[in-house]
Amino acid sequence: MKAIALLSGGLDSTLAAKVIMEQGVELEALNFMTVFCTCTNRGATCLASQKAVETLGIPLRVFNVSKEYLSVVKHPKHGYGRNMNPCIDCRIFMLKKTKAYMEGSGAVFIVTGEVLGQRPMSQRRDAMNLIEREAGLEGFILRPLSAKALPMTIPEKEGWVDRLKLLNIQGRSRKPQIGLAEHYGIHDYPCPAGGCLLTDPGFAKRMKDLMSHLPDFSLNDVHLLKMGRHFRLSHGVKLAVGRNEEENQKIQTFAQEEDILLKVSSFPGPLSLLRGKLDEGDIEKAGAITAHYSKAKDLANIEVTYKGVDEDHHQSLFVSPISRGEIERLMINE
Repeated sequence: MKAIALLSGGLDSTLAAKVIMEQGVELEALNFMTVFCTCTNRGATCLASQKAVETLGIPLRVFNVSKEYLSVVKHPKHGYGRNMNPCIDCRIFMLKKTKAYMEGSGAVFIVTGEVLGQRPMSQRRDAMNLIEREAGLEGFILRPLSAKALPMTIPEKEGWVDRLKLLNIQGRSRKPQIGLAEHYGIHDYPCPAGGCLLTDPGFAKRMKDLMSHLPDFSLNDVHLLKMGRHFRLSHGVKLAVGRNEEENQKIQTFAQEEDILLKVSSFPGPLSLLRGKLDEGDIEKAGAITAHYSKAKDLANIEVTYKGVDEDHHQSLFVSPISRGEIERLMINE
């Protein structure tokens, strides 16, 4: 008998997989990675899920679904959580993807690490029922950690798994999972359950700003949100300012054709990216902000160079660093 395990790399999904493996079920792990995941290495793979399958000894498939997932974030049918996390719609999206994969894999049910009552939005009993129904998977999702607190699933009814060997964990306490991890000798679970930037209050503020000023945002816009300090100069114009050399390099990497790049001439400082439909004075204001974060910030007249991404030659302007009060007024709070 084969099943698909949704594996985040967090403790719960790892434990759920282990419980089912002990019943002799063959498992294949799936991980759906998005631009909002926090457990990735330069966006290439999910480090946490990779570590988990090494512990479990099962195969893993990782799918980057970032582009498709943007539509879920932009228009969640069931709304957002406390921040910008569309948890119910996210779960439905991932399960539909899993169902499509399962149909060609030989697997007959899905295993998840969900715990009844652990999260207020997506792990309530009614939310779980809704998610199963809308994903077209009623009865085929087995949640081993909370199975005894939930109705019998098809795998249990058919005898594919023994319900008596499943668990009855509920609520937000982590003590039962930690105890179970000790029992299985699982000591290294690097990514806590969640791992999503959309649940982070600071990142959520940036997302809300982006969505209110640019509803049809792109993956590039989201990548830019993950680096630097951000400033809203007007409805259609924003500025990202690098905090260090690594962020400066990343900002340059994500610069697009119509963006303007600025830096202070002759002094160490950030690289800034100006994006949007510019009005008169926007480049000067961006230069003043850039100067504020440079080693020349105590000078009165600072040369800032700027150019388009595809332009060969820089232009220059002279600015005074912007005041702290203006910085606080324009900064998108983190």
